[in-house]
Amino acid sequence: ELGQTLERMGQTLRDQLPATGSGERGWIPPGTHPDPRPPDEADVVVVGGGVVGWSVAYWLKVLEGRRRQHGMKVLVVERDPMYSRASTVLSVGGIRQQFSLRENIQMSRFSASFLRNINEHLGVPNEPPIDIQFQPSGYLFLASPQGAAALEATVQFQRDEGAQVTLLSPTQLKAKFPWINTEDVAVASYGLEDEGWFDPWTLLNAFRRKAKSLGVQSCSGEVRAFVTSANHMMPPASPSARIKYVHVYMPDSLEYQPVACAIVVNAAGAWAGKLLEADGLPRGLCQPPLPIQPRKRYVFSWHCPEGPGLSCPFFIDTSGAYFRRDGFAGNYLGGMSPSEVSPRSPLRSFTPLFFIRLPEFLLSQEEEPDPSDLSVDHDYFQEQVWPRLARRVPAFESLRVRGSWAGYYDYNTFDQNGVLGPHPRLENLFLAAGFSGHGLQHSPAAGRAVAELVIKGRYETLDLRRLGWDRLVEGQPLVEHGVV
Repeated sequence: ELGQTLERMGQTLRDQLPATGSGERGWIPPGTHPDPRPPDEADVVVVGGGVVGWSVAYWLKVLEGRRRQHGMKVLVVERDPMYSRASTVLSVGGIRQQFSLRENIQMSRFSASFLRNINEHLGVPNEPPIDIQFQPSGYLFLASPQGAAALEATVQFQRDEGAQVTLLSPTQLKAKFPWINTEDVAVASYGLEDEGWFDPWTLLNAFRRKAKSLGVQSCSGEVRAFVTSANHMMPPASPSARIKYVHVYMPDSLEYQPVACAIVVNAAGAWAGKLLEADGLPRGLCQPPLPIQPRKRYVFSWHCPEGPGLSCPFFIDTSGAYFRRDGFAGNYLGGMSPSEVSPRSPLRSFTPLFFIRLPEFLLSQEEEPDPSDLSVDHDYFQEQVWPRLARRVPAFESLRVRGSWAGYYDYNTFDQNGVLGPHPRLENLFLAAGFSGHGLQHSPAAGRAVAELVIKGRYETLDLRRLGWDRLVEGQPLVEHGVV
């Protein structure tokens, strides 16, 4: 009883103290930062504490092997510790096998296996088991008559890569999902396993918690400058350079901490391109520029008691609109990326071949949302998304909007695929960004791939060489037709 009384008294005292900025109880003296300062040095600095960055950090510690006795020093730097603008936690959490690029299918298969056995990988002793709340409902892609042949060929390719995908005729589609209006649908593809959605926040926290248990350090701050070997060279300039220090600026301060490092991993997501424009990096060595920029995407939530119900898959319409079930009470999440068209170029070469936009629904490239903030254009749902949804799912004519939010794609304007691997001229810089909406689902595979390059100098699990910088230098995009 005495122990319980003391515990209650202690809790009462803790409750009287102000909360820290991190949301945890405890008093922080005014003028100080709740997170520790960066160390003076680290073997590897990972810039970006989203799910890809923490995956890289986790795999570095797992793969270091016998080097663990010396303890590889890995530092993760995140400028937004509350993750208020992070792509990871603002996504809808989908995972699918239905891509048209071999590397994307292989990464999805690896990630699905990883998530299926997540507690074997990311479980921490004496901590509760991880439940990512996976909903195995599969992806359903619809194709118009113009896109039918492309979808059928893509499905055959997916099957050859080991994905379990079936094709449905309009009659079969209607029988399985009677709530769908199958007008102008020629064929559909449906994932039979390892597809669905899960909770992004849980996966991010699981990677973070496990990595820290293995000795990874983290700090809040923004990398705004570098010191490289080229900063001390006299002409003639070298064709390459090494990063020697990163300058980590403290939150809400002009103060910075230089961190000496051997390796830098750019996992800065939507700001990965901007990072390579930072002070101290030789402009001539950063060519071609990294074509990754933030693109704002809206997610809308609505209620519809007469909607698809428990049979609802992750649904992708021929128009590009998408939705999925959100729980079990008639709630749904969905949205649509702006169509990539302009008066001079009606369809980009890597627009999904089985998404044929109807003329009355076409948007211009100029309607790409302003990424300077995360405000939501509610008219976009009323004027663009809802008409598509109601046309395909008549029950949605009576839906009631519940809420909305916006998040960022780390959008690769070159070909909408991730850029992985070493920089061609900055010798100790590695990239893991530009996934254009599928970084969350590919994070386990991408993190391992980059860690293999750093530690072993080669890919071992998956051959992802085609996702490297060479295609940017040579101007040869990797076409992915299954971008949502």
